[in-house]
Amino acid sequence: MQTDTLKDSQSRTIGYIETNSRGKQTARTTRHITVGYYDPRTNWTVDRNNCRVSSGNTLMALLLQG
Repeated sequence: MQTDTLKDSQSRTIGYIETNSRGKQTARTTRHITVGYYDPRTNWTVDRNNCRVSSGNTLMALLLQG
């Protein structure tokens, strides 16, 4: 599993994106709370409750919302 650290313009960590071997991504806050998932096979982003948020990868927007 690959983990990318996301930082703001002042180098403060705002969250993490974890990518598994199948390409599915999980967005987590700095406290490691899951905020959503992106599945490239379906091209859907879903929130932590598994409700569709949008088509395409919008995990960064979910992280910025908190």
